[in-house]
Amino acid sequence: MKIALFPGSFDPITIAHVDIIKRSVSLFDKVVIGIGKNSNKNALLSPEIRIQMMEAVFADEPRIEVTAYEGLTINFCKEIGALYMLRGIRTVSDFEYEKAIAQMNHELEPSIESIFILSNPGYSSISSTIVRDILRHHGDISKFVPKEALRFL
Repeated sequence: MKIALFPGSFDPITIAHVDIIKRSVSLFDKVVIGIGKNSNKNALLSPEIRIQMMEAVFADEPRIEVTAYEGLTINFCKEIGALYMLRGIRTVSDFEYEKAIAQMNHELEPSIESIFILSNPGYSSISSTIVRDILRHHGDISKFVPKEALRFL
């Protein structure tokens, strides 16, 4: 079974995340969306709410599983049997950052491949950080998040 992990904070999920996930799900038997618990980030939503939000967004896709994890992402890949790690790339700076992580992950576990998927050009400016900022200042985020996620925000 080909299993891929798409890790991230997803705080909140954006339409850019949805685009990457929908475009990648046909490549694998199962895609696990891993909500990483990052103590360095000041989260807006609890991991439990983010799981519920993701499950609502992907309710009609049986090949997608959503879970939270802590620790090194590469160790979580091994724990769930994922031989692929998916990463979305919006910009050149995303690529540089993700490339460094992928190379380090390869040193830690050569059997796990990082797969980069370029974002749809129309979504390259959308990030969870920007959406959180708009939300904190009571702006309209409905263009940037899937409609299923709005009730959680």
